Amino acid sequence: MGLTKRAGRLGVLGLLVCACLTLLAAGAPSASADSGYDYHLDGSAADVSPSTTAGLLLAGGATDNDDAMRWFLARAGGGDVVVLDAYGRDDYGPYIYTDLGGVDSCESFVFKQRSASYDPVVLEKIRNAEAIFIDGGNQWNYVSLWRDTPVEDAINAAALTKPVGGISAGLAVQGEFCYAAQLGTIRSDQALANPFFSHVTLVNDFLRLPFLGGTITDSHFVARDRMGRLMTFLARIVNDGWATQARGIGVDESTTVAVDQFGRAQVFGLGTAYFLRTNGAPEVCVKGAPLTFRNVAVYRVTPGASFDLTKWKGQGGPAYSLSAVAGVLSSTQPGGAIY
Repeated sequence: MGLTKRAGRLGVLGLLVCACLTLLAAGAPSASADSGYDYHLDGSAADVSPSTTAGLLLAGGATDNDDAMRWFLARAGGGDVVVLDAYGRDDYGPYIYTDLGGVDSCESFVFKQRSASYDPVVLEKIRNAEAIFIDGGNQWNYVSLWRDTPVEDAINAAALTKPVGGISAGLAVQGEFCYAAQLGTIRSDQALANPFFSHVTLVNDFLRLPFLGGTITDSHFVARDRMGRLMTFLARIVNDGWATQARGIGVDESTTVAVDQFGRAQVFGLGTAYFLRTNGAPEVCVKGAPLTFRNVAVYRVTPGASFDLTKWKGQGGPAYSLSAVAGVLSSTQPGGAIY
């Protein structure tokens, strides 16, 4: 609600001062220029402690799905949501608190320096939150700012009993294995042509969320033709000895995978999610040579279908096999379609 012109300059300043004093008195962070983060609050600064239900939200990017976000927020029990961001948009508060509603508050932290990942106020807010949502941007920002810090530990602990989600880059960091994009992004054709291309920057031992062990996640999947690079990531994970069998989840734009506390996944939105699992090691996965990697199992899930991550088995969608031979993808689907 806006102020009338009659309120005048003093009235505006008075309201701002009162608002700031109220937030400080209630324990809201006061981010200074050297704090390493920016902070924004929508809703109450007071802490509440309702019961929560664990769950994961993997949003593929471009747009949020309101129904999926309501599913996510319902698991917060009407409590406080913390949005973690290293991109700088700071725009989820109004969407979550005002547009969707049903929560006590939405607090946003925009990380600018690694020191913020050790800040006691930031850590207290994350630990006390009833839901944690990771914004998009560049996943290397999250890996470089959070890996091996108390923020990483706090997210891992929260996911055991509370909903944790993310969109785009915030999805890409959720698997046990992560494409870090340290040197910038990589296209499928580049990755398939050389699995050891410098931009294939993978990390492990970052976030350890329920049901995503042994798994790598990718976003903007069909829109940016990322099947080939996900196949390459899986090949590298097995080839490099990180796992004897690796799994991948690719989620398209305007599409969200919601995983309940039992590992049962459903898809919201306009697009499709893909669940991949390796069946052996790649035949050719060496520096400077095109990838040959056969018989990776794929299950395609559209809205209305489902997938059980504990059994790695779906219902309502087609299953097929995908192979890369000398860097070229084909499948057992009619016409060799890869999606």
